[in-house]
Amino acid sequence: MSLGVFCIQLDSFGLNLALPRIGRDLHAGGAGLQWVISAYLLSTGTLMLGAGRLGDLFGRRRLLLAGLAVFGASSLVCALAPTLSVLVGARVAQGAGAAMIMPVGLSLLTNLYPAGSRGRATGRALGIGGIATACGPFIGGALTESVSWRAVFWINVPLAVLGAVCASRTAESCDTSAPRGVDWSGLVAVTAALAVLCAVIDRGPHWPWPAVLAGVSFDAALLILFVRRERAAAHPLVELSLFRNGPYVALTLAGAAANTTTVMFLFVVPLTLQGQWNLSAFLAGTAFLAPALAMALAGPLAGRVPPRGAVRLMAGCLCGGALVLACLARTSSFILYVAVAAVGGAILGVANSLTLIATQGVVRPERAGEASGVTKTVITVAAGLGVGPAGAVTDQDRGVGSEAAADTALLITACGCLAACLVLAAWIRLREGVGRSGTGSGAGESGG
Repeated sequence: MSLGVFCIQLDSFGLNLALPRIGRDLHAGGAGLQWVISAYLLSTGTLMLGAGRLGDLFGRRRLLLAGLAVFGASSLVCALAPTLSVLVGARVAQGAGAAMIMPVGLSLLTNLYPAGSRGRATGRALGIGGIATACGPFIGGALTESVSWRAVFWINVPLAVLGAVCASRTAESCDTSAPRGVDWSGLVAVTAALAVLCAVIDRGPHWPWPAVLAGVSFDAALLILFVRRERAAAHPLVELSLFRNGPYVALTLAGAAANTTTVMFLFVVPLTLQGQWNLSAFLAGTAFLAPALAMALAGPLAGRVPPRGAVRLMAGCLCGGALVLACLARTSSFILYVAVAAVGGAILGVANSLTLIATQGVVRPERAGEASGVTKTVITVAAGLGVGPAGAVTDQDRGVGSEAAADTALLITACGCLAACLVLAAWIRLREGVGRSGTGSGAGESGG
């Protein structure tokens, strides 16, 4: 699991500093380069929900092995890609591999470890994998300058092989309480709905309004079909009672805001170090080690947070994240910029690990893959769509990492993060008020 997360994080954030060089080598630029990041994230988010439940049914170890194999093979194609379109297509395939690795790996840890050590084990695995978040920009910058951006993808191949060897030595785990039949109709409907939603939101501004309206209508029809199917199915892909689990829903939606903030942070800050501060890719990666290491080291601390305090801590992390982004957009000193970014890395590291760990603690272990699939789907799709405002930061004409584009992207994200914090705080107050009145204390929450 640690090696899988390491590969996923390395390819998520090791390429940010390499985007200008990729644009020059493949004769592409502007908003088109953001697809190197967003295509990967959107593919991952679209496919995770189904992968999590398939792991529950057919074996979590089996799907983890398949995910590592797909990720390694697609990394090889990325390393050899002659054009931007081939690179983006291979990144979509990488996303499919990541979609199997993350939710299946989380549910495997949840079921292999006893309840008392489950959170700490998951936190450590995410922390070890999160080292790639810390060294990703540094490795990406160093390899881009000394070898090639393609070397970032070559690293994944031996790591994926090593991860597969480790996974093959692990005991199999699956949900023995459910039959092996798959709700294929529900799986197709929800996957198509997510794909259409991503396309409409990401490309909608460039479409004529009739096409946007048609896309929205088609997506709504697919979602209605999915819900009706899940209600009627004897063994649904997703138990709809999961969405009556208040803490689970609150943590997942807050995690979507936190993950979007994190992706924007990791996308914009390294490029700003190149643009506004005029650093080389190697020096920008070196300067970014401080915030990235803070993010990696802070993540495992989330494993020690009791479930009762998880939602409150998440609200605090969202507020802190919004404040950090706003400060970064207004900071004119290089030393202060890196220091504020380090604080932001610590806050966002806790928030993202807390989302994955705490949501696993409020659901039944046998449905852990389903729950982690839903959570990762929501937060990853939100992050992939959130990369859109950062497209201008890679614009060669305005200057990569230009101050105006970076500040705009950071402030937009800060506003969204603050809004999510306020909504979560209001939900906490409402829930406490209901609990004090005695009319409801979460007894109806599935798996809570």
